[in-house]
Amino acid sequence: MPEHDLALLIQAARDAAPIANSYWNTDQRVTHKEDGAGPVSAGDIAVDTYLRETLTAARPGYGWLSEETEDDPARLAAERVFIVDPIDGTRAYVDGQTTWAHSLAVVERGETTAAVVFLPQHDKLYAAGRGTGATLNGTPIRAGTAADPTGANVLASRPLFSAENWTGEVPAMKRHFRPSLAYRLCLVAEGRFDAMLTLRPTWDWDIAAGSLIVTEAGGRVTDAAGHPLRFNSASASSPGAIAAPAPLHAALLARLAPR
Repeated sequence: MPEHDLALLIQAARDAAPIANSYWNTDQRVTHKEDGAGPVSAGDIAVDTYLRETLTAARPGYGWLSEETEDDPARLAAERVFIVDPIDGTRAYVDGQTTWAHSLAVVERGETTAAVVFLPQHDKLYAAGRGTGATLNGTPIRAGTAADPTGANVLASRPLFSAENWTGEVPAMKRHFRPSLAYRLCLVAEGRFDAMLTLRPTWDWDIAAGSLIVTEAGGRVTDAAGHPLRFNSASASSPGAIAAPAPLHAALLARLAPR
């Protein structure tokens, strides 16, 4: 990992928070993306602009991929790229809820090397560097040790529990939910929940940061078919994601219907 990338992301996330907070819980302008892809707020755009200008000025040779910036194919030729969701959990953000996050990552040749997920309303900053461990507000965190899907506390949307997604009976798991996918990953890294699953196509900006935080906390993250995650592809997406301690990850993968 290039020296100081993680420190750069931490500072950028903290500096973006006052911008996001200035729009949060106000009558800000909100539009809606095509094909039901969700809302985009004035706060999203303001934070995206700040992060893009700040991070690319600090690392002019890095590519840029963000949910709120028009995609530039030049990123595909960059050795390193910033992958950013300025506000992950926009629906919660515009509704005045508190569980939204800034999600920032540096990806090198498809693998995340530095990651930050910051929840300003909770003052929770998760961070990880490749090979250096994961932290919450500077304190090391570890994923849990659950191995059996039965009784596991799982972060997932309700449709995941449909019978067609599983081989045999749906495991008797306890379902929980948080609006921010990046935050869900961090909650697994912190050991507060046993697993996070999504079977829908998943954008890089939603999982590039959180996946490294889980891995550095001792958990395992793959796509929904069990393949390693690779970021900064042309599609900028993965076919779902599974995050859990390794034994539970294997058990969940064995119970899921083939994909």
